[in-house]
Formats: sequence, C-alpha cells, structure tokens
Amino acid sequence: MAEGCRETLLKKVYYDECPGCVVEQRKELQRGLPIKMLVSVWLIVLSAALPISSLFPFLYFMIRDFHIAKREEDIGYYAGYVGSSYMLGRVLTSILWGMVADRYGRKPVIIIGTVAVVIFNTLFGLSVNFWMAISTRFLLGSLNGLLGPIKAYASEAFREEHQALGMSTVSVAWGIGLIIGPALGGFLAQPADKYPSIFSKSSIFGRFPYFLPCLCISALAFGVTITSFWLPETLHKHNGKARLDDDSYEALEAANGGSDANEKQKTEEQTPKENLFKNWPLMSSIIVYCVFSLHDMAYTEIFSLWAVSPRKFGGLSYTTEDVGEVLAISGFGLFVFQITLYPYIERLLGPVIIARVGGIISIPLLSSYPFIAMLTGLSLSVLLNCASVVKNVLSITIVTGLFILQNRAVDQKQRGAANGLAMTAMSLFKAIGPAAGGALFSWAQKRRDAAILPGSQMIFFILNVVEAIAVLMTFKPFLTLHE
Repeated sequence: MAEGCRETLLKKVYYDECPGCVVEQRKELQRGLPIKMLVSVWLIVLSAALPISSLFPFLYFMIRDFHIAKREEDIGYYAGYVGSSYMLGRVLTSILWGMVADRYGRKPVIIIGTVAVVIFNTLFGLSVNFWMAISTRFLLGSLNGLLGPIKAYASEAFREEHQALGMSTVSVAWGIGLIIGPALGGFLAQPADKYPSIFSKSSIFGRFPYFLPCLCISALAFGVTITSFWLPETLHKHNGKARLDDDSYEALEAANGGSDANEKQKTEEQTPKENLFKNWPLMSSIIVYCVFSLHDMAYTEIFSLWAVSPRKFGGLSYTTEDVGEVLAISGFGLFVFQITLYPYIERLLGPVIIARVGGIISIPLLSSYPFIAMLTGLSLSVLLNCASVVKNVLSITIVTGLFILQNRAVDQKQRGAANGLAMTAMSLFKAIGPAAGGALFSWAQKRRDAAILPGSQMIFFILNVVEAIAVLMTFKPFLTLHE
C-alpha cells in the first residue's frame, strides 16, 4: 500500500496548454523506436548542414572564375575567406538564437534557419563576384542558427533510452551533410560542361555554373521548412514561464495547490539561473569540442583543395566530380556506421573514451595522405576512399560524444543557451579553420622543395598537431564530467 502511494506521488505533473508537457506525455506512452521523430530531426539537420561545405569542391574554380587571385597559388587564400564567412556570421548570432529558443521555443528558430537556407544558399549560387559570394554566405550563417536548438530539441523529444540515438542522429546528419554537401557540389557544379546534352551553355546553369547544387539543397530545405510546421514544440511553458517540474512529491503538491510547495515554486522561479561560464563541465567540453571543430573544418576545406589542385603542387588533379564521388562514398559509410554501430560503441566505451580513441587513430591516418597522393589508378582510389571513410567516421564519433557531454552538463531551462554558447565558440574556431586552412594550403604549395616536411606533408602535420592538442585536453584535470 505504501509503495502504491509513493508511486502515485512520483507521477509526473502535466500543465494544460504546455507544449513541453504534451511531448512528455507522448514520451510516457511511446513504445519502440520513434522513427518518425528521428527522420524529422535527421532531415532538419541535413538541410542546415548541406550548404556549409557544399561549396568546397567547386570553390577553387569559383574563385578562379571571379579573377580575383593574381596567381594560381593564391586561390587558397580567397577560398578560405569565402569558407570562413559563413562561420563568422554564426559566431555573431548563435547565443542570440539559443536565447530565442529558450524564450520562445525550439520550433521558431528551426523554421527561420531552414528559410535562411532556401533564400541565401540560392543567392550564393547566383554570385557574380567575390564580394557577393562572401556577403550571401555571411547572411546564411547569421540566420541559420538551428544547430544549438536542434541539439536541445533532440535531447528533449526522445525517451531517456533513445537519447544517445537522438543525439547521434543530430551529429551524424550534420556529418553526413558536411560530406554529402561537397559530393553534391562536386557532381552538380559546372553542369553545362559535364552534361551538355541536358544543360546548354546559354541556360541559367551555363551562365551560373555553380547554381545547380545550391538550388537542389535549397529545394530540400524548402520541403523541410513546410514539414517543420507540424513539429511538436518541446519547450515547457508553465503560466507563461518556461519551467520543467521534477518527478517529486513537491511537484504533485504544487499542482494540487499545496501552500508550502507553491512558496517553493515561487522561490525556484525567482532563483537566478546558473552562470554558464562558471559551469566547468560545460565549458571544458565546449573548449575540447572547439579544438576538434577547428581541426575538422580545416580538414574539410584542405581535403577538397588538395584533391582538385594539380599534381605539380602535391595534389591529386581530381575533377569536382571525382571529389564528389569520394565524399559520397564517405557519407554512405558514415550512415551505415550510425544506424549499426554507434549506439553500441557509445554504451560500451562512453563519450570521453570515444573522443580519445578517435583522435589518436586520426593522427597516423592523416600522416598517410601525402603518401597516398603518390599512388595512381585503382590503388589511389581504393586507399583514398578507405582513408576518407575512416576519417569522417572518427570525426563524427568524437563530435557526438562531446554533444552528449554538453547536454548532460546543464538542465533544460538553460540547454538552448548552453548549445548557443557552444555554437558560438565552435563557429569562431570553424571560422578560423577555412581561413587558416586556405592560407596554410597556399603557403605549403610554395614550399614544395623544403628540406623538412615539403608541400602537403606540412599541411597534414599541422592538422595532426591540432588533433593531438585536442586529444590531450580530453584528460583530467582539463575535461571535467558533470556529477
């Protein structure tokens, strides 16, 4: 009897007209995998991630067509500025979008983000000069602030046993977008040259050779925008204030009008929120995440520039289509990994061990790239594809583990702001990544005859130094776990 009373008291209290409570009730009744919600989150994140790196395979040729670089070796510098402008825009607005998500809900920020992709990604494809390309990318980054809120959304929309799968859905969809985006860019850029029987030189796709991949991504984002209107909101709004009640006796008493509990509720609502900057488990995981992000973004830009650059500069002399093929295979490998292995590995090792192991394996892998470039034919294709799949699987595994640590470090009422803070810091590092990567690439091309680490060897050595620093930071006393 006493056990039955306790069970009754521990039932969760739900508020009328609170969208977050509706989601909580739905979660209580849910059995089995929430496939529909997983697909929705996956598509939203994919549509936001695709435009971030879709430009990298054709950016070398786009900058060349703008005639702004005086020498071929200088193209990397200008490519880095265009790649960084998106992330610079995100640096300036990520905390704002996190605060908006905590105040007004996750759903409005998600919809604004996908609308931004529809408009500004399309305009980027129609760029006629260097400055138009930079400004459209900057505006796209400023208004597409949904990654922080969608991470908070994924941690709230799924039952506890499915949260790791929900968070890995966000990170893997993001990772697949960062890989499939360049694949689309590679296959669909310059269509009048590649597919003259379908696209004529006089058509819009002939006059704007980089418009087709941007249009396809914007079309997907438009479809996602429409379907996002049916997404359930997960933010709790109790009496006009965002608040989540605990499964407790006090919560039940508060709902029944208990005076002591009401006083406690008022006190809790008046208690100032914890200063996120003093939350070291959160801040340490964000800093480690930033260093890994710097490495990943620099790698993403450098890989495409390295692959399409001439062999005389230490590159592979690949076409945009060849790069697209490599990245499409990597994206498929990443997708298979997510749906088969990741949840088990996360449960077995935990997020911190995953980040360490992934970072350590990446170092010898990247060191092999300059030697892979010496191969030709089938051996080059097989080894490059294997290396690319492994590298991207490791990167996404690391990022997913750090996502989980960040969301465990704060409660719901601050999760949007915490993810916004993480996005701002990460975007700053990712803004540095393409600019530094482009400058490093141009510099390395000019020192092909150096005695120590000539040409591309220097590029991958510096990437490995950054990765090694990130791995060291995953150890105590720097990285602290939330109790």
